[in-house]
Amino acid sequence: MISLGAVLGVAAVALGMVLTPGPNMMYVVSRSITQGRRAGLISLGGVALGFVVYIFATALGLSALFSAVPELYLTVKLAGAGYIGWLAWQAVRPGGNSVFAPVELPAHPPHKLFLMGMVTNLLNPKAAIMYASLIPQFIDVPAGHLLLQSVQLGGVQIVVSLLVNSALVVAAGTIAVFLARQPGWLRIQRYVTGGLLGLIAVKLVTDPARPIPA
Repeated sequence: MISLGAVLGVAAVALGMVLTPGPNMMYVVSRSITQGRRAGLISLGGVALGFVVYIFATALGLSALFSAVPELYLTVKLAGAGYIGWLAWQAVRPGGNSVFAPVELPAHPPHKLFLMGMVTNLLNPKAAIMYASLIPQFIDVPAGHLLLQSVQLGGVQIVVSLLVNSALVVAAGTIAVFLARQPGWLRIQRYVTGGLLGLIAVKLVTDPARPIPA
């Protein structure tokens, strides 16, 4: 059974990750703005399934593989940090776009929305780092039942992500209109987003933590 401290720790990490725009948020928000809230929620369902895949991949030994091959773990972590740093630059660079900036996208049927949401998440470095190197740190090895602990902690992360992203999907259109009418706030949102992404990238590079066997 996972402890309250582990639940709160994973929830805090998950909240920090989901509040910094990445591929998942960009995809579901853009779909909500261009194709409606229903499309955004269907896309989010695909993202959720991608998280489930990560849960079981981690629980069945991904973190153990990284522990056995530290160079592989370091490669994934640095690649993820580099990608997040690139997202930070895209947000703050002159002419950079906000996650809520309207983007012209072709309308997709529900099954394609769901599939693209899942694929976007499976190719998301933030999700890979979350499950492969962060969540395993909250597993209590002496307590046993490592598979169950991994699934429970992953479930906490999914709940946090779905709650935040669902709220963004529902409010995306309103937020986009507000920011379009208030360019000053749009600029602030871009710099805050870029700053948070940059801090996470630096944290990933400088954090000496290593994954524990799952």
